[in-house]
Parts: sequence; structure tokens; C-alpha cells
Amino acid sequence: FAQQAHAGKTAKFHFRFIGPQVGNRVSAFAGIPGNNNVYYAGAASGGVWKTTDAGNDWTPIFDHEPVAAIGSIAIAHSDPNIVWVGTGDPYVIRGGSVTGNGVYKSTDAGKTWTHMGLAKTGRIAKVLINPQNPQDVYVCAEGRITGPQQQRGVFRSTDGGKTCKPVL
Repeated sequence: FAQQAHAGKTAKFHFRFIGPQVGNRVSAFAGIPGNNNVYYAGAASGGVWKTTDAGNDWTPIFDHEPVAAIGSIAIAHSDPNIVWVGTGDPYVIRGGSVTGNGVYKSTDAGKTWTHMGLAKTGRIAKVLINPQNPQDVYVCAEGRITGPQQQRGVFRSTDGGKTCKPVL
């Protein structure tokens, strides 16, 4: 019944590919709250891509960094110029999944990046930024798939990434 009632309105809508055309799967995605044009996509082994026109065109913005596997992207709600990227493919769907080298931060909407640490973690599954305070950041470090390691767990920075301490 609902489909029939709305058939005239939804008949115009259809699925379409909006990219980015990186040749592999997107493992992380983030948008700016209140802005329907700007999105970031992280590929499992293809870097970070950005669109400023709602997905019509995508630009690679992470190509100068020494890692291509992306596991998480977070944008500060209070300042959309602050973007964090966690590297390493967190979805271990095959033995040869790609690892990363920690977390990166941009303060200019992805034009430049600074490595913020956790280099030996291997996989960052999630980065969360406090919506009211972009200096308060949590990182879920999944780690490598074999053996114990110190850089696995949840880490927190209260100073925008200058220092990071394990909290779980």
C-alpha cells in the first residue's frame, strides 16, 4: 500500500554510482553535518577521496601519505576543517588485508595531513571526535590480526592528538 501511495513521487528516484572510482571497496565514509555537498570516502586500499559537489566529482586527497588502507574517517562537528583518518583495513575479510600506520589529522579539510601516532597498530576501526570539543578524540585500535600488542584497544587524546593514552 505504501509503495502504491508513493509510486508517483519515488518513480523519479533510482540508484546511481556516485564514486569514487578507486577500484576497490569503500571502508569509511563521513560527511559534514548540515552540508549535503561535502563527503569523504576512505578506500580499503585506495586512500581518501573528497567530494564537494555531492558525489559528482571525487578528488584523491591522501596520495602523499605512505599508506593507502583507510579504516575510519571522522569530521569535527564544531569545526569541519578538522578531519581525522584511521589507517588500515579493519574488515579482515581475507588474510592479505592491508594494514596501516596509525592515525592522521588535517586541520585544513584534507589539504595537508599530520601523522598523530599509533604507527604500529595496524588497523584503526573507528575515530570519534567529541562534537563539542574537537580536542577530545577517541581512537579504537583494532590492531594486527596475530599476536599480542601494546597498541590495541581504545585510546584518548584530550589535546587534539599531541598526546594519546590508552583508556581500555
